[in-house]
Amino acid sequence: MSPAGRRKLVGQILKEMGVCHEGMIQEALQIQGREGGQIGQILIRLGHITEGDLLKALGLQAGMEVVDLAETGVDAAAARKIDYHTASMFQILPYGFDASGALLVAMGNPMNAAVLDDVQFMANCPVRGAVADGALIQKAIEEVYEEKASAAERLVKERPGEEAVRREAVTGPVDLSDPEAMAKSAPVIKLLNHVLFQAIRDQASDIHLEPFETDFKIRYRVDGVLYELEPPPAHLAPALISRVKVMSGLDISETRLPQDGRIELSLAGHTVDLRVSTLPTMYGESCVMRILDRSVVQLDMGQLGLRDRELEIIRRLIRLPHGIILVTGPTGSGKTTTLYSALREANDVTRKIITTEDPVEYDLEGIMQVQVNEEIGVTFAKCLRSILRQDPDMILIGEIRDRETAEMAIQSSLTGHVVFSTLHTNDAPLAVTRLVDMGVEPFLVAASLEAVVAQRLVRKICEKCRVFYEPTEETLLELELTPDQVEGKEFSFGKGCPDCHYTGYRGRTGIFEIMRVTDRIRNLIMDNVPTSRIREAALEEGMTTLRESGLLAIYDGVTTIEEVIRETIATV
Repeated sequence: MSPAGRRKLVGQILKEMGVCHEGMIQEALQIQGREGGQIGQILIRLGHITEGDLLKALGLQAGMEVVDLAETGVDAAAARKIDYHTASMFQILPYGFDASGALLVAMGNPMNAAVLDDVQFMANCPVRGAVADGALIQKAIEEVYEEKASAAERLVKERPGEEAVRREAVTGPVDLSDPEAMAKSAPVIKLLNHVLFQAIRDQASDIHLEPFETDFKIRYRVDGVLYELEPPPAHLAPALISRVKVMSGLDISETRLPQDGRIELSLAGHTVDLRVSTLPTMYGESCVMRILDRSVVQLDMGQLGLRDRELEIIRRLIRLPHGIILVTGPTGSGKTTTLYSALREANDVTRKIITTEDPVEYDLEGIMQVQVNEEIGVTFAKCLRSILRQDPDMILIGEIRDRETAEMAIQSSLTGHVVFSTLHTNDAPLAVTRLVDMGVEPFLVAASLEAVVAQRLVRKICEKCRVFYEPTEETLLELELTPDQVEGKEFSFGKGCPDCHYTGYRGRTGIFEIMRVTDRIRNLIMDNVPTSRIREAALEEGMTTLRESGLLAIYDGVTTIEEVIRETIATV
């Protein structure tokens, strides 16, 4: 604290640390005045300081000391106060005790000080935080926790009898009559940290906590497929879900209504966002956590799975002066990632880009993002009206759900804006029918729509265990192919290995169907012809169907026949 009782500015602390001088601070302040943003991040962008310098400065600003673990060393007894998964997930490590008996905890991110409350509860002693280099913390974690099995993992494997459950409810750490006490129980905190750590490590997209009459299931979705974890004791279901609700700021006493919340975690130096949804069921609350981990999402057009010709088409669409570009597909087909990648490529100082989303999934630097909140009347259509007064060049509408939003999107495109949005349809030509069914006049659809991109995600074959084989005639028949048509083509699958958790797949890629709205298709739309006629015209104009795109991915050795059959249908 300064003599005036106010916190020192980060720039002043960085100067006192000797990592930058006044000229650098003034340069950053000028950029901050023009573009906004945090001065620390601007200094990093300019190359004047490192991430480590900024973290130390933030720690000093928060009143924490800076510790060098390489010199201080780690007291094994202190480290054992928390488990491996908690330490690794939150990038923290107890390294000793001070003279008063307080546990000293090294943190890689001083902005994550709230986790110290959990450490204090689990350790059952006062805690004092300190800032240390994240790489040194991770190295020390790996060295200290040689046996990575934690109390949480042992808890997962326990099967206490009914008498043990009743006794624990009375005398143990989990008080089944008090949801707040349950949520703060040390075993529950450790168990949840273990589940979160495992799911994020395996790059899961969702975690499902599901109570049933006699058991409690925990599943997570990896590459679009659900996998079940070793189930914990059923009596811990209310405690575990209460813990999630506490972390996400939900009302733990309300179990009769659905609730939505959000959790921010810091894992190995990067932020992971969890979107939480609870739902009352017959046997308790079901909880699903959507994991938004930007470190595993490639917002790069070249990483989506687009072929060279498709990539060039998308890039030409981005450069259009006006018009609507729709991306269609079911939930979880990667539509948002495709749109974000397109916006990221289009984003430069000459364009103003504004999005309206429900919810905003990832922060995009340099792009104005608006959160829809229908409970207070902030709908897509209302946001869009206000956005048009903000002088945008490009607009992203999270989803066209109704006639009002569709008409506002068309109006925006006709007044000189490029509009990106999504629709839920099975293929590209059906998007036209969907808009007309909403009540939009066909001539407006024809005048504004420039292209529709339909997409699916298919699992990629694990490169570590890929093997080649000759498919049987029966297998080819499922793709409506004959042996003559695939002569000279190679087929492969993954036989399973530790790298892919014996699934044969690792990661996913997109397959695409892009329909450009040509003059011929515009005339068909204005004539309000059936979807089949539009589809025929699009195919004649060179559109590659989802099934054909999937076949090309099979021939390239990217995915398997089973994946393409599961995600696509043959063109009728």
